[in-house]
Amino acid sequence: MKYKLLSFTLLSLSLSTAGFAEGWQELFNGKDLTGWKANTHPDSFSVVDGLLKAHATNIISSHLFYIGDQTSGTVNFKNFELEATVRCDGIANSGIFFDTAINSGEGPHLHLGKGYEVQLNNQDRDQRKTGSLYAVVDLLKSPVDETQWFKIRFRVVGKHVVIWVNDKQVVDYTEESPPKRGKGREKRVIDPNGGAIALQAHDPSSTYYFKNIRIKKIE
Repeated sequence: MKYKLLSFTLLSLSLSTAGFAEGWQELFNGKDLTGWKANTHPDSFSVVDGLLKAHATNIISSHLFYIGDQTSGTVNFKNFELEATVRCDGIANSGIFFDTAINSGEGPHLHLGKGYEVQLNNQDRDQRKTGSLYAVVDLLKSPVDETQWFKIRFRVVGKHVVIWVNDKQVVDYTEESPPKRGKGREKRVIDPNGGAIALQAHDPSSTYYFKNIRIKKIE
């Protein structure tokens, strides 16, 4: 009996520390927005039933940046893998930015001018669908039904970006030198010093939910 009890204890300990051993860091606690900060219209983000809800309350898009325990600024990530479980209500647009900055909103709708966006979208008016590396490697058809929970995962190592949707690879891109970018997108490039992570509340007709947001640094 003592042997069985010890075995069960060791198994429980192994399971409880598995995430730590794998090097994953949880970014969202499922309770509130501790560790996150919006660049504008903070009421565009809330926590509902343990889910992080992104729903723009203004025609100007809002972005929620991971700031960790800092009182100002953001946490910069370089060489990492990020994953999140997401879904939307009906027809909706959102995205996850990386290598961006909290003060990089540009234009009348304050779209982030710096960094890359991993697209989440099933709107007909935007032909860049879920899994796209926005305006760099675009998917013309969504690989999933966005109204059902699915996993988005991407890895950034140096100038190499890989994106998976439900563990299916949809993008494999290496930034050329110099990168070819259209007017107004010149800052959509890899920052050698890394950059911030941000979630997008795109427009008042779009609602996206996020959970299990975590990141792992790659040495």
